[in-house]
Amino acid sequence: MTSLAGERPHSTVELSIGGMTCASCANRIERKLNKLDGVTATVNYATEKAKVLLPEDVDPQTLIAEVEKAGYTATLPEPPADDTREGAGEPEPADELASLRQRLITSVVLAVPVIAMAMIPALQFTNWQWLSLTLAAPVVVYAGWPFHRAAWTNLRHGAATMDTLVSLGTIAALGWSLWALFFGTAGMPGMTHPFAFTIERTDGSGNIYLEAAAGVTAFILAGRYFEARAKRRAGAALRALLELGAKDVAVLRDGVETRIPADRLRVGDRFVVRPGEKIATDGVIEEGSSAVDASMLTGESVPVEVRPGDAVTGATVNAGGRLVVRATRVGSDTQLAQMAKLVEEAQTGKAAVQRLADRISGIFVPIVIALAVGTLGFWLGTGGGAGAAFTAAVAVLIIACPCALGLATPTALLVGTGRGAQLGILIKGPEVLESTRAVDTVVLDKTGTVTEGRMTLLDVHLADGEDADEVLRLAGALEHASEHPIAQAIARGAAGRVGELPVPEDFANIEGLGVQGVVDGHAVLVGRPALLAEWSQHLPADLERALAEAQAAGRTAVAVGWDGRARAVLVVADVIKPTSAEAIRQLRALGLTPVLLTGDNETVARSVAAEVGIGEVIAEVLPADKVDVVKRLQSEGRSVAMVGDGVNDAAALAQADLGLAMGTGTDAAIEASDLTLVRGDLRVAADAIRLSRRTLRTIKGNLFWAFAYNVAALPLAALGLLNPMIAGAAMAFSSVFVVGNSLRLRSFT
Repeated sequence: MTSLAGERPHSTVELSIGGMTCASCANRIERKLNKLDGVTATVNYATEKAKVLLPEDVDPQTLIAEVEKAGYTATLPEPPADDTREGAGEPEPADELASLRQRLITSVVLAVPVIAMAMIPALQFTNWQWLSLTLAAPVVVYAGWPFHRAAWTNLRHGAATMDTLVSLGTIAALGWSLWALFFGTAGMPGMTHPFAFTIERTDGSGNIYLEAAAGVTAFILAGRYFEARAKRRAGAALRALLELGAKDVAVLRDGVETRIPADRLRVGDRFVVRPGEKIATDGVIEEGSSAVDASMLTGESVPVEVRPGDAVTGATVNAGGRLVVRATRVGSDTQLAQMAKLVEEAQTGKAAVQRLADRISGIFVPIVIALAVGTLGFWLGTGGGAGAAFTAAVAVLIIACPCALGLATPTALLVGTGRGAQLGILIKGPEVLESTRAVDTVVLDKTGTVTEGRMTLLDVHLADGEDADEVLRLAGALEHASEHPIAQAIARGAAGRVGELPVPEDFANIEGLGVQGVVDGHAVLVGRPALLAEWSQHLPADLERALAEAQAAGRTAVAVGWDGRARAVLVVADVIKPTSAEAIRQLRALGLTPVLLTGDNETVARSVAAEVGIGEVIAEVLPADKVDVVKRLQSEGRSVAMVGDGVNDAAALAQADLGLAMGTGTDAAIEASDLTLVRGDLRVAADAIRLSRRTLRTIKGNLFWAFAYNVAALPLAALGLLNPMIAGAAMAFSSVFVVGNSLRLRSFT
């Protein structure tokens, strides 16, 4: 794909990986690939991609063969065809999700009656056990197939995860039930599961455990489905970024405008951009002058004045006059495409946290298997009989089957994310929660995050004897006719204070200086002091002072004059949100160090930081450098949360240990983040971290109690004292406990 400078014989290949069920699968594939001579690979579980640096004499097919040997699938990227790009990457995850949904629906529909019949003696009609088998078998075999496949892959590599435990327990429960039905006494007409809480030894031939097998499969599939749905969004950040560009463009060919799809632009083409339109690609202005709103890409809150010879960036918005631009970079060379690449690299490099349950299962499963084998050997060795020996050994496997364990993460996540949604916080998956506990630094974008992200009229400084309402009425009327964002801010502010504005009788836009026109018979000028000076309307000393102070504070000052005199200075700025200072205090209370990171100039950044109480400021940063700043902080040993809202934040959000996007921001930022804050209120960021930490504590508590139950019941199973009612009741109690513990999250405020 690409060659690295200084590493001439190497190239980079990206593989799409299929069949991974947890972060340990990604680690296993990574280790396999890195064993190949000269190969360096990173595998990302969230994006299901492997980025591989390999010598040019190594065939990429070797990598695919190695991944397949490990029990997974790998494919090389589709050849880049612009019109099919989006469709090419889509079907597989969609199919995978559809398959999981189908298995989940099947398991729920079939498992509910099985559980009901096993738990409610009144429903145990003659031969009910055979109906249970008919319903439970497809749940274990078909719906539970992803667990069995993953367990087999793990077994071949000597590893154990949650999948191993689920597969082992459900197969043991189904297998034993089959034996009891066909060769024991459980298949006899009239067999029931009575509510007899007695601890006594049985040979197990009358016991069936179909409800355990079906219930566990359904519960854990539900958790996997919701997680897979969240994980699938990881790749959506790139699609959202590519969606930002203009879809079509008016190209000038022999002086005639022709509209063509933007992806058919070539370097050297001249194209027209009208006011309000997006610039189709990176280029240089050949005709016209305007203000370009680049806040989405650069974070600059003030639109940039451009004229012939200036460079402009694709996806920025032309806020003023008509421009003719010559394309200098198209396709994958544009700044927008480079940012998409940065996001992808940041996502690929971000290590997914291995599921807590998997880490525990890795230790628990070998112990359970050893205990089951030991139990079998003990009973056979002491002459207890083959029936009793196998009953005890299988009971050990069944009781270890993680019913409560399967509920521990999904229920807490479901309640936590549900409560979060009510509070305007969208959490993307369990890995996100594990990232929140370690975070110690919060990096805040300025424009749109700490500030409102749009220009607002702040102050009106008047010359002696002038009336503020009159100044706003005349200046607002003239600015209302302009499309410039600063002009619009003045017009909005004026209309809000004096009501309806008059319509100018005459209006002209003076390039780079401001506007002039006739309003209610007055010849009005609004713009730079230089515009007023051309008409011999010089600012008096007090207005000069107000103008200098506003500029020193990083604000924009606009002079107003009419009928031969300078009358006022209007101050416009991107104002700080009223809740930002309180939000910073709340973040500090959570033990986080706030850092302000912005593409805006140093003066503006320092002024904003001082007002909200942030000590550390990093200003005048390009989008690509935002990622580097996050990486630098991480290299200093900090765990970084990033809060942003613009396209320029997307790559940094993906790189950060925890990305929080303002829901009022762009789709690219939202898709690249781990948490989305629906309201544009920074205080929600503190709430999000608190809720995430609380949800994680609940998950840990659930896991502890789920395992404690399993561990406590294992000795009973090993001694052959576990009858199905006690097993079922204990399993139900542990599940109810886990659900009840999770429901406490509903009270989070």
